Amino acid sequence: MNQDRLRLDLADLADEVTPVDLRDRALRTSRRLGIQRVVVTSAAALAVLAVATGTALAIRPNGQAPAPAGPSVTSTAPPVEPTPTAPVEPSRTPSTAPDDTTGGGPGVDGTIGRLVYAPSELANAPSSTSTVRLQSWRPGGDPVRLLGIPYRPAQLNVAVAPDGQRVAWVEETGAVWVSALDGSGRRKLRDGVDDICWSPVWLPNSRQLVVRLAADRGGYSDTGLLDISSGTFTKVTGLDGCHAVFAADGTLAFADGSDGTVVLTDRSDRTRRTVPGLGVKGSRYVCFDLSSLSPDGRRIALYRIDRSGTYGDAARDLVVNAVLDTRSGKELALPLGGRQLRQVFFQPDGSMVVRVRDGDRYAVVLVDAAGNKIAERAEPSGLREMQIVSALG
Repeated sequence: MNQDRLRLDLADLADEVTPVDLRDRALRTSRRLGIQRVVVTSAAALAVLAVATGTALAIRPNGQAPAPAGPSVTSTAPPVEPTPTAPVEPSRTPSTAPDDTTGGGPGVDGTIGRLVYAPSELANAPSSTSTVRLQSWRPGGDPVRLLGIPYRPAQLNVAVAPDGQRVAWVEETGAVWVSALDGSGRRKLRDGVDDICWSPVWLPNSRQLVVRLAADRGGYSDTGLLDISSGTFTKVTGLDGCHAVFAADGTLAFADGSDGTVVLTDRSDRTRRTVPGLGVKGSRYVCFDLSSLSPDGRRIALYRIDRSGTYGDAARDLVVNAVLDTRSGKELALPLGGRQLRQVFFQPDGSMVVRVRDGDRYAVVLVDAAGNKIAERAEPSGLREMQIVSALG
């Protein structure tokens, strides 16, 4: 199949492919896992998936990984449509500490939604293959023990589907798995998938993942859509990069590894732009780690660093130190009460779940789009050494 035919077959996924030139960027080594995580970003192409609810792209890393295995096709991928459903909670276990309310009043919809936690980069981390449990917590209730997966993917790449029904992860061997949050229906979809720089990324339809396969002799090759029902991989030519973040309206944000800019684009790639003040000449900050994008793409939670500092990590980092307006670059002031900002996740209704730290205590604060505090809940102490990986609303 020639290039023109491929583009016709993928017409509902990609309007055009725009090349982006990236230059080499050395990244630091992980202290906890003892994994050498150095990424060299070479010339990579920007591809936009023109789908009903999302797009995808990444920054190509170079490294060793197993060869890909499993069915692959180049035909048109299944259409993407949002299918929101209400997830069912697994059985509960007692919390290690009660939660309390330190703020009042109704939230945007009156509540902080269900939060999913995975182990953070622990000071005394278990081996990369030791099984650890994910947990979920809804303020007002007790933490819920979810499925167990190896520590390495739990810390580096586990991803919860937007509908809250499934979770995906890539093991150190390169095997990509999918399961219900309670561990039922666990299936290996294929082998030979990148597990560090390119985490499995759910499309807003919660039925497809964007993954990158490994080349036969090291490095990486094809990137595309992996159907979680059939396990079929559909190659999308020119789709490169890592750490993409999707908005519910189909907006995509990604960090450009060549200069630390943050790029946003729509499904047709007609409104591609950068967030002011990041990575451009004369700006103070650069950014290589994104965490969450508001449903309308107007706000982004990220970790920005002074351009004279260390330029981040190849693996996913969900720590946040700023929420920016994506059009003006202006920072949104958050009601932290003098505490340290740790994480921010946008809920489906546009409100923010803001995680703060005060000593060894953590709390989550519900904040509306204007930056006003609506409510606050203290986290159970058992979640202290975990990080939020999803806010399901």
